[in-house]
Amino acid sequence: MPAATRTDPLSFLSDQLNDLKSKGTHFRLRVLDDEQAPVCTFDGKKVINLASNNYLGLTTHPRLREAALDATRKYGVGSGAVRTIAGTMKIHMELEEKIARFKNVEACVVFQSGFTANAGTVSAILGKEDFIISDQLNHASIIDGARLSRAKILVFEHKNIADAEAKLASVKDQPGRKLLITDGVFSMDGDIGAIPALCDLAEKYGAVTMVDDAHASGVLGRNGRGTIDHFNVHGRVDIQVGTLSKAIGALGGYVCGTRELIDFLYQRARPFLFSTSHPPSVAATCIAAFEVLEQEPERIDKLWENTRFFKKELGLLGFDIGGRNTPASETPITPIIIGDGKLTMDFSRELFQEGVFATGIAYPTVPEGKARIRTIMTATHTKEELEQALEVLENVGRRMAILG
Repeated sequence: MPAATRTDPLSFLSDQLNDLKSKGTHFRLRVLDDEQAPVCTFDGKKVINLASNNYLGLTTHPRLREAALDATRKYGVGSGAVRTIAGTMKIHMELEEKIARFKNVEACVVFQSGFTANAGTVSAILGKEDFIISDQLNHASIIDGARLSRAKILVFEHKNIADAEAKLASVKDQPGRKLLITDGVFSMDGDIGAIPALCDLAEKYGAVTMVDDAHASGVLGRNGRGTIDHFNVHGRVDIQVGTLSKAIGALGGYVCGTRELIDFLYQRARPFLFSTSHPPSVAATCIAAFEVLEQEPERIDKLWENTRFFKKELGLLGFDIGGRNTPASETPITPIIIGDGKLTMDFSRELFQEGVFATGIAYPTVPEGKARIRTIMTATHTKEELEQALEVLENVGRRMAILG
């Protein structure tokens, strides 16, 4: 007898993909053919790159390249185990000590990514009897970590200190720990968290404070030390999270705090316990990156010079770059708010065809009606490249009736 035809049990995924396509928000991955640089080649097309998190251009810095090659020759290409078994190499400890000194804290632990640093930390330190008071626009990794912790989650309106206090006050007499958590720089709008005021609240109500500085590391503060340094709230933020994959130019995430916090995460953070540690080349690259931050502050100066120029010109062209119905950007992340998801993705595709790579972002990454093109400046863009990108943005924007 012929075999019965099997019904595809994953056919529901096709229905959902078709729905995305009908809404015009389905995307395909752009493939980079060469180096991550201000001008590079995606899908065989040379474009001005406004989509990268490579804030300081460190992905191709000669010192970082050489550090990676030297470590590979000396230690090989992999660590061979998780950190808690046989995968903690001396170079991993050197990186953690380097970051701790840089961030002015007692200790640091490196995770495989910024996502696992956030999710692994929140889920490790809290349980179902605890409370998380979280900014409405916090990163997905914080949201996932909060859910994994099984703690009770109270979300306060974005940067609304009165609402945050109301949430804290509502549970102040409840048993359990309270964690007050915010992004340092919010990744979609580019605004900076209300950290000093949140520190005041935490001290008033006895809450633990946690800041995700993924987009502030290497960007804000002295030599890129982040928002805690930017606001001079050293000693008032209990848990600092950062990434090694944005301004640092490589891969990974880290958590900084007291020695007891880091020792506890060694014991209980599941991504740390169950993931192989970084290749030695990555650890060496990150060490070199922090040395560059200390020794080449002009890179951060150039990043901010480019940021100020680009924001000003986008605003003069008439683009909505935040501040009308969304938070105003204060950092190298500058959104161009379009609103409609399909129009946004079409705009992104047209820009690419004209030689500018700027990513369209729509629901569910941002709320319905808040779709945008997210642009990010780097220290290595030239004035000529930015002027050319602005010309393309204006021409395409007028052609598509995004600009009047």
